[in-house]
Parts: sequence; structure tokens; C-alpha cells
Amino acid sequence: MSGGRSVRSRGSLRRRSAITGYALLAPSLFGVVCFLLLPVLVVLWLSFQSWDLIGPISFVGLDNYRSVLSDGVFGNSLVVTLIFVLLVVPIQTLIGLGAATLLTRGLPGSAWFRTVYVLPWICAPLALGVVWKWILAPTDGALNTLLGHRVEWLSDPALALPAVAAVVIWTNVGYVTLFFMAGLLNIPGQILEAARIDGAGAVKVFWHIKLPLLRPTMFFVLVTTVISAFQVFDQVYALTQGGPARSTDVVAARIYYEAFDAFDLGRAAVMAVVLLVILVVITLAQQLYFRRRVTYEMD
Repeated sequence: MSGGRSVRSRGSLRRRSAITGYALLAPSLFGVVCFLLLPVLVVLWLSFQSWDLIGPISFVGLDNYRSVLSDGVFGNSLVVTLIFVLLVVPIQTLIGLGAATLLTRGLPGSAWFRTVYVLPWICAPLALGVVWKWILAPTDGALNTLLGHRVEWLSDPALALPAVAAVVIWTNVGYVTLFFMAGLLNIPGQILEAARIDGAGAVKVFWHIKLPLLRPTMFFVLVTTVISAFQVFDQVYALTQGGPARSTDVVAARIYYEAFDAFDLGRAAVMAVVLLVILVVITLAQQLYFRRRVTYEMD
């Protein structure tokens, strides 16, 4: 009898623990369902509909997908976005890693520079875009005034995308620096000291000790910055609005203009689905690459 009561007691305890766990998870699960899963399902549903935000919604099947996937304008947006990502992610990663390496050495003024680096990242991207549009203005812009001659930073198709990329890099480098600093400071000092005792110089310590141990941080930074670069919109909207000659017409901006300028929610939803698929594939590829190259425990 006592054994039966003990089994029932353990079963009841497990049920109470499970209920408590689900109750604690409920607020987060509610947020995930309402603000992540539900919007994705709505976008998927809209991608099969025709809707102009005013009239009735009508089912069109795969017509939106055929239209978008054969659209040269959307193809150009994909190419522009890919070029933008290839410009932004490597450069801001290298700058952030270099800045974090310097800021963790305890040099004079490091605390002040840490604050300065993070400030652009915590500011509103649209507001920063407006400020940079004034700085890059061709006639009375601060940069051209400093250079002493007129440069069409945002009006020249060859310069517009690099200019927007530079603004995004400047905005996000503090974010990258912050995480690399955390990763560097988490490396046990005894490992670095042992390498120095064995005669390893600063360069060898960085390449053979610090960089391998930074792989978990590198994985997180690359995943988040790639997603952020593919979804960039605020700076493009403030600086160029996709021009000139669609040279900065990134996918996120194309989705916005398709939905709220052309009033075609169905096509805009298809573009959003395509962007989601691309991001999922890239994220999975990054995960597969880093899975066997990442060590999370440093004993």
C-alpha cells in the first residue's frame, strides 16, 4: 500500500511540476504565438490572396507566386540585397572584432569608447538615416563641405549602395563590438597565460587561442547580423527610398512599396515568404558549418 501511495505521490509531483513549468512558460509562449507564429501564418495565407487593403479579399492560388518569381524588379531587389549583405556583414564583423580586441586590453579611455560605440546602435535607425542624409547631401552636406568638392553620394547609382552600407555599418558596429567584447572577456585568463609562457606572441594567441574560442560568439553575431542586413529598411527609406535607378531597392523596401504604394498585399506577402525561406536556409547553413567547429565549454 505504501509503495502504491509513493508512486501516486511521485506522479502527482511530476504533474504539478509540469503544470508549474507550463504556467511559467505561458507568457513567453503567448508572445511567440501572437507575434511570431501567427503573423507568419497570416502572411502565408495572404500570399495566396489578392487584396488592395480596401476591396474584398479573393483567392488567386499560385498566381502571386508566378507573378513575383518572374518579376525582374523583385529579382533586382534580391541581387541588391545580396550585394548589400556581402558589403555590410564582413566589414562590420572585422571592425567589431578589432574594436573589441582593443577595448578589452584596458587601454586609457576604453570605458568612454565603449559607450561611444554603442550609442548609434541604441538610437532610432530612421532618425539616424535622416541625419546621415543631411551629412551626405550633395550641395550643403557636411561630408562634401569637409572634402571641398561635390560628390553625389546618394544620387549616383554606383555610390548609393556603398553609402547606405557605410551608414548601416556605422550604426551596427557597436552591437558587434559589444558581443565580441563579452566573448573575449569570457576566455579564461589561465589559458592565455599558459600560451604566453609557452612563448606564443600576441598574434599567435589571437589566431590560435582567442579566435577559436570566439566561435560561439562568431556564430551568434553572424546569424543575427545576416538576418538584420537582409531585413534592412529604415536607413534605405530615409536615405534613398530605393533609388537611384533601383540601385538600393532592397527586398524589405520592395515589400513595403509593393504593399503600401502599389496596394498589392498578395505580392508583398509572397516577397516576404521568399525572404523568410532565404533567411531560414542561410541560418541552417551557418548552423551546419559551426556545429562541429564550436566549443561551448572551456574547462
